[in-house]
Amino acid sequence: QVQLVESGGGLVQPGGSLRLSCEASGFTFSSYAMSWYRQAPGRERDLVATISRAGGITNYADSVKGRFTISRDNAKNTVYLRMNSLKPEDTAVYYCNVVTRAINYWGQGTQVTVSS
Repeated sequence: QVQLVESGGGLVQPGGSLRLSCEASGFTFSSYAMSWYRQAPGRERDLVATISRAGGITNYADSVKGRFTISRDNAKNTVYLRMNSLKPEDTAVYYCNVVTRAINYWGQGTQVTVSS
């Protein structure tokens, strides 16, 4: 079955950096676009970034453009989210996502807290 396992979250000061990882299994990773979403307390889950199957096309939410970078390693079945210049408003649970056969799959999420 499809499994997505996120890691790399934590507490970081404003202006700091983190790299999130999402290891995927149970499907042909290189055949699907991958996405990162985030959900802050009391808010809806929002799309952060998407990467195409081969990694050549990426898209970002306006709020993270120029600060976050999504990438993937198809040999390792892993998608990454590099987050620089973090702000308190980036605080959220970050989720990895794939849609296969019209079904949305989510990881368990990893908490990112940006605070001094």
